[in-house]
Amino acid sequence: MNKPSVPLKEVDRVEILTVIDNYVDVLLTNTEVITRPPLAKTETIPVDTLLAEHGLSLLVTVYGGEEKHTMLFDTGYTKIGVPHNLDQLGVDLTQVEAIALSHGHMDHTGSLYPILDKIPGTIPLVLHPGAFAGPRFFGLADGRRLLFPQTLVKEDLEKRNIDLLESKTPTSLAGDRIMVTGEVERVTSFEKGLPNAVLERDGKIEKDPISDDQALVVNLKGKGLVVIAGCSHAGIINTIFYARKLTGIQKVHAVIGGFHLSGPYFEKIIEQTIGELKKIRPQFLSPMHCTGWKAIQQMSQEFPEEFILNSVGSMITL
Repeated sequence: MNKPSVPLKEVDRVEILTVIDNYVDVLLTNTEVITRPPLAKTETIPVDTLLAEHGLSLLVTVYGGEEKHTMLFDTGYTKIGVPHNLDQLGVDLTQVEAIALSHGHMDHTGSLYPILDKIPGTIPLVLHPGAFAGPRFFGLADGRRLLFPQTLVKEDLEKRNIDLLESKTPTSLAGDRIMVTGEVERVTSFEKGLPNAVLERDGKIEKDPISDDQALVVNLKGKGLVVIAGCSHAGIINTIFYARKLTGIQKVHAVIGGFHLSGPYFEKIIEQTIGELKKIRPQFLSPMHCTGWKAIQQMSQEFPEEFILNSVGSMITL
């Protein structure tokens, strides 16, 4: 066992509520692990409903002894979806102790400002300093470059009700019960990042490794690690390996979040990713957001007992 480099206390239980994801289905049923939002809270089906979008936002709550801690991981794409769903789900934002961002892309940061408007007092905001990098571009096959919208402006954030915590190294939250990994080491041969991502630095265009990509890690008592990824630009297997290295814990209980296996380039590494996941042997696997339909469908077949189909408003309890 590796010597842990970051303190991470055990938790008795962890709950992950999907505030927003790419997919919503109001007809899904509950299991022992996942609870779906009710179709109706009264005798009448409501005219309003939960929204889905190409983004991710997860409300993570951990329980340890008499302590309970809640944090928000990512804030979706638009300024509409996450605030709407928080209201629909009855989430009390006064209970949120911290916000962490997986990286600086707009589909994970879009509702940050509206959320901060609803949170009383000052709250820690954890991100990698690379989240402010840019301008960033997404290259198209025809040679054009699309500019990523700059949703994070450091000077603006410093004026808001936050305690800005920029770190490339791991950060402990929730009384040392949730770890933000910081910059993920990249050691696998097949996870090479987003090939057509570039950024402008000092007037020059260079490859964007999206080094700000990071994840959450929880140590579930007697069961192992729960790894919660935002987009896995560093690679979901690299992220798991790094979580093991940081904590010194090899057993992985659950892997949840965006695995970024969508599109022709990444579909080529689905099989290798599944092969490594089989070696890791998580008890639960819930691919979300940018994982892509082909990868999600294959994982549902390769991990029939472990697979959890996610949907907006669903609560995973481990």
